[in-house]
Amino acid sequence: MTTRTYRNRAAMSRAAANHAAARLRARLSSTARVRLVAATGASQFEFLAALVAEPDIDWTRVELFHLDEYVGLSITHPASFRKYLLERLILPAGIATYHFLDGEADPQLSAERVGREIAARDVDLAFVGIGENGHLAFNDPPADFETDRPYQVVTLDDACRRQQVGEGWFQSLSDVPSQAISMSVQQILKAREILCVVPDARKAAAVQTCVEGPITPLAPASILRTHPDTTLFLDADSAAHLAASTRGAVLDQ
Repeated sequence: MTTRTYRNRAAMSRAAANHAAARLRARLSSTARVRLVAATGASQFEFLAALVAEPDIDWTRVELFHLDEYVGLSITHPASFRKYLLERLILPAGIATYHFLDGEADPQLSAERVGREIAARDVDLAFVGIGENGHLAFNDPPADFETDRPYQVVTLDDACRRQQVGEGWFQSLSDVPSQAISMSVQQILKAREILCVVPDARKAAAVQTCVEGPITPLAPASILRTHPDTTLFLDADSAAHLAASTRGAVLDQ
């Protein structure tokens, strides 16, 4: 895993967007359709805005999947990841082909339906983040590192649910759904390339655990270190607990 640290969140987001755009252009130059997985959440706001603003990407040839969705949450709810992607990526970019996880219907059937779609061909590029508890997608610790199902229904732990309240998506812990549909760890690792975008001081402890600690289901995002082409984008705050040798030079862009 390659780690790149930037002086602030804005610089990190621009750099990650530049990197992602270059990869998308390269793939689009050699294949008819690019398959993309996109993360959601507050940590991805500036990155996705910068990416959509990048020129010369034929988004009509991008096929989109998402990492997760809450069970039982309406698409009109502010915390809905379908709503998030429509407003922040699909409509601004002009993506025509996308596969939504429908948490309002039978979650298991939705997981199986989208799972068949994503398993049909390779994924070119995946955008992910790291949760405050080290989660990867909604795979909370201890995460299932073994299942080969592309998506599964998972139970969210209290740390994950508190993060959603802290980010302002819900008014109280009792409002946060207890379950979600999540892409599995093994499916995430099947992407040809992974970009992990993690800003903010509140993620610093999880970043240190996942980057410098053991690779373990207790730190789910630590598994990214086994992938042959993962780039971790940090700002100075999220990298604050890393050793200087791991963090590297703080870049300015």
